[in-house]
Amino acid sequence: MAYEDRFRRPAAHEDLISALAGKEGPFNAMVDVLMFAAVLGRNKGKREPFDKAGEPIRLALIEGRQYGDVLIDMIAVAEEPNDPKILADERQPDRVEIFEEYANGGLNYIQGEVNATGGHDYVSIISTLVMDALTEPDERQNDVSALMQAADLDW
Repeated sequence: MAYEDRFRRPAAHEDLISALAGKEGPFNAMVDVLMFAAVLGRNKGKREPFDKAGEPIRLALIEGRQYGDVLIDMIAVAEEPNDPKILADERQPDRVEIFEEYANGGLNYIQGEVNATGGHDYVSIISTLVMDALTEPDERQNDVSALMQAADLDW
């Protein structure tokens, strides 16, 4: 159940969230970890519900971040592109839930990377994830290129 002015963080990832936002971690605050994890989860197609939650975080903390005020809305619109009412005020709990579930999926993905590397160099792991996202080929571009080639057209 979503709170009206808060969002949940998955209890299963409390240690990971704390480490990523800790003194040696790549993020300044837990809210930054969850924002990154939600975008990563969306990028990797990992929307994972959870029941057990840690201490909730005030939505105002996201809204105070640069572009944070629209992040939850953007993820919800990307998830529900044929539902313009997803942005209605009364649908905020739905948008928050989508954000929470993608954050959980992103945290699961990060934990998998931590486990795979066998280490706790969180800065390196996050840096690698960012670089991978920046260097992945854009599938839409590939689709356009394939259509152009099929039609014997050249850029």
